Amino acid sequence: MTRMQAPQRRFTGSRVLLRRAIAAFAVLAVSGHAFAADSTLPAWSYKGSTGPSHWGAEDSNYATCATGKAQSPIDIEKTTKQDLPALEFDYHAGPLTVTDTGHSFQVNFEPGSELKVDGAEYQLVQVHFHRPSEEYVKGRKYAMVAHLVHKNDKGDLAVVAVLLGKGKTNAFLKPIFDNFPVEGSKEAVVKDQTIDAEELLPAKHGYYTFDGSLTTPPCSENVRWFVLKSPVQVSSAQIAQFARRYAHNARPVQPLNGRVILESKD
Repeated sequence: MTRMQAPQRRFTGSRVLLRRAIAAFAVLAVSGHAFAADSTLPAWSYKGSTGPSHWGAEDSNYATCATGKAQSPIDIEKTTKQDLPALEFDYHAGPLTVTDTGHSFQVNFEPGSELKVDGAEYQLVQVHFHRPSEEYVKGRKYAMVAHLVHKNDKGDLAVVAVLLGKGKTNAFLKPIFDNFPVEGSKEAVVKDQTIDAEELLPAKHGYYTFDGSLTTPPCSENVRWFVLKSPVQVSSAQIAQFARRYAHNARPVQPLNGRVILESKD
């Protein structure tokens, strides 16, 4: 080993770590639900002059919110049934930190939890929540929805939507909803508590799928959507917990513009 090799290796390692950090930041920022988003971009909200009908005019970075032709969410009405590939979930438990993004509550996941579908592999990045559900099914909205955001090695995004209907207490949501950061705080680290996203999933994984977008600015398109057909339950008390901070954080449904919604036969 020469004297030049060791410093070069340390520098290369630092660059690798930096690239990983930048990649992680980019995924969270593009999801529209990260505090680390660019503070120079204009604020947006779910009502008034900064609400959804104004997003596209707020800034050129948000233009797709107004001009995009494959926007989400949508009302899932007319579908085409097909023998679609199964959704293979390989999720694992990890530490729990609850983040208040200013638009929702979010839980980030460490690398290792995967979604596999039709030969494609996506890493689970985060889950966040909307009230009421952003997705409608045949004109019906649900009490809430959970969006599980995934990305592949190319940075392509896939979102699995789990519809939450009013019913009994949801065991997966309980440690999250019971540990929302106090107002004015960005996150709450929940000690001695792990979280496994597989516990959120319904027993049956039949789904609707379509091409869509992020449902928050910048409303980027080319997002692969999978809306699970079977809802899971959330209690009235849990809905109220969320509503005390975010009474309404759902974007209105968007035009299909000729998109085809596929439905699995199971």
